[in-house]
Amino acid sequence: MRYEGKVYRPWPEAESILIQVTLGCTINTCTFCNMFRDKRFKVRDLEGIFADIEQARRVYPEVRSLFLIDGNVMAIRTELLLKILNKITETFPEIQNISMYAGFNDLRRKSDADLLALKQAGLDMVYTGLESGDPVVLERIKKGMTAEHALEGMAKAKKAGIRVLASFIFGLGGKLRSKEHIEATTALLNQMQPEEIAPMALAIQPGTEMEQEVQQGTFLLPTPLQVLEEEQYLLENLEEFDCYYWGDHGNNIAPMRGMLPRGRSAFLDRIEHEIATNPVTKQEVIKTFAW
Repeated sequence: MRYEGKVYRPWPEAESILIQVTLGCTINTCTFCNMFRDKRFKVRDLEGIFADIEQARRVYPEVRSLFLIDGNVMAIRTELLLKILNKITETFPEIQNISMYAGFNDLRRKSDADLLALKQAGLDMVYTGLESGDPVVLERIKKGMTAEHALEGMAKAKKAGIRVLASFIFGLGGKLRSKEHIEATTALLNQMQPEEIAPMALAIQPGTEMEQEVQQGTFLLPTPLQVLEEEQYLLENLEEFDCYYWGDHGNNIAPMRGMLPRGRSAFLDRIEHEIATNPVTKQEVIKTFAW
């Protein structure tokens, strides 16, 4: 297969075959992200996409899971997406999971009929960046999305039967807005009730607008203790809905994963242990690694 530019996939998709459908991201303004700054958004030619699918068939005797990249694959025309999904299911009759990146705005802009058709054609799951439920934080990071947009997109995905993994960032409110950020994010998740969630600790990416804000002192980094306390608040206040917790991102202070609410007690014990014993909680600024 041929890939153009840097390639990203969610860590739960480590075993999946990657097929590049789009280049870049339709937003590309988020202050904390530099994933696709080396590309302008475009859709690859269908001929090239089909060639990569056929090449994957020649290389791999069995393909159970496949992930479509780059960012915001859901943004492209439904007619084209259906052709790609049909090609995948015809080429890999053994396929069990097809997923892609999609923004909540992409989901809400599709009709109910479009999303249902995509589900019936084989789309199982989408990975969406929620980032925060706090309107102040969402505006600051230039996400181009509101909490209301996220709710609308989530409702449409649920109606179509498409699973959603919502990712968000501990510490995104910085030192001064930690409380508002996590309270609003938790409240929004309780309204949305996604099938899976993936929290990760804030990591300042080189060359981003947020890195400049840190250097200029207009964004104060949270402390590790604040990040742990955000996770503690989340786990204490998520309502009783079934949800898989992907809390094992490499930047998280206490990596752990499993089903909620079943694992709530064990997860909280781990967080409380880290708060009580981990020397990192004495540091003034969180230190994490670029993606």
